[in-house]
Amino acid sequence: MLGVAFGIGVLLALAGGTAAQGCVAPHHLVLEMVQRLEESVSVQEPPNPSVLLALNLAGATDSTTYKWLLQEIQEEAVKRAQKDMTSGEVALYVLALLSSCRDPRHVEALGQTVDLLRVLQQKTDVEVAHLEVEGIPKTTLYSVSLDTLGLCLTGVGNYQKAAVLLAKQVLNAKKHLSVDTRAVAVLALVCTYNRTEQQNVQKLLWKALSTVTKDFLNKQEKNDGMIGNIYSMGLALQALEATAKFYAPRKWDCAQAFSVVYRHDYRQPMAIAQVLPALVGRSYLAAASLDCTTSASVSPGPQQSPSPKLDTPKVHRALITVHYAIVNKLQGKHFSYAISVRVPDGSTLLKVLQVAEEEKPDVFSFRTEYTSWGPMVVSIHGLAANPDDRTYWQFLSGRDALQEGVGTYQPQDGEHIRAVFSTY
Repeated sequence: MLGVAFGIGVLLALAGGTAAQGCVAPHHLVLEMVQRLEESVSVQEPPNPSVLLALNLAGATDSTTYKWLLQEIQEEAVKRAQKDMTSGEVALYVLALLSSCRDPRHVEALGQTVDLLRVLQQKTDVEVAHLEVEGIPKTTLYSVSLDTLGLCLTGVGNYQKAAVLLAKQVLNAKKHLSVDTRAVAVLALVCTYNRTEQQNVQKLLWKALSTVTKDFLNKQEKNDGMIGNIYSMGLALQALEATAKFYAPRKWDCAQAFSVVYRHDYRQPMAIAQVLPALVGRSYLAAASLDCTTSASVSPGPQQSPSPKLDTPKVHRALITVHYAIVNKLQGKHFSYAISVRVPDGSTLLKVLQVAEEEKPDVFSFRTEYTSWGPMVVSIHGLAANPDDRTYWQFLSGRDALQEGVGTYQPQDGEHIRAVFSTY
């Protein structure tokens, strides 16, 4: 555990007086989440801009891990932003650097420089054009929401046009958008609402913001504090903290929502990175307004700071049996195969897939891609997910869809896991 004293007064200062009364988390919980974020940073994995953004919003900027991560983010931006990052990834890098008081117009590393805002504008224009013509973005509305937020906070690009399209999407009753997507859209629309002077645009944005936030409140009341699922709570809390005037005169029972978060033991770094800002009364909207010279530190001192992980010691554990099946009744030649594998207790689902592939490579072969949420399975048995036809591999335990990814979820002994080729 972190060996530092951290009073509730610092948390209240971090909140900047913007959070509703009672909506700042206990200091020990913030400390624990900061530590878990710092310990998640690994030299073996690409840097996660959402982790850097969360550490900045929580004021945890003194550790050697933080400084290493900031440098890695800058190097990754120079190497990949123009080439193979999606617009949403670029937007997260912009937000991370803004919150670090770095100019995203001039990111310098490895003897090179890149203008991240120019790259973001270009990629956002492609998304918007695709959305106008096809009715769907090139990637996802979640990415377009991040794009709009990044451009709006810096005041560049045609973010207002993107915001108008987003507002119409969230108001479309036929669109069954996830809580995560609508929450990020809310943050982007709030930013645009505060910047635009066009009354017709403000009217549309107000309607969208009021509709989404009131729906979030309805979900919370109906589900004893839960909005979506436990992994969408972080962004939903951020959205509700930033939008009180749009759901007034209704009041937000933030204590009820926060109690849901308190009961869950967050381990997935991306989930922690999304919920941590809300726990200190902040949202991604604050990324461009932090004072980096006076931020309160919640990190240990330099001598106590954890270093980026090199490896995890191997521990011998008892073996468990997991039943795993792959099913395709959607495209091409249909198939259904099942296998039972033995893995060490505490193994992730990814380990189950790996053992299944080792035992029957002609049947259970699979391929993953790295995402900020960890590895994502994009192909099984040679059948690949395709964003053009909106297909993906969905993992279920029994009849319930898993809320965690294959790199995080830990099956229990005797559990039945299915991977089903599906559409979204």
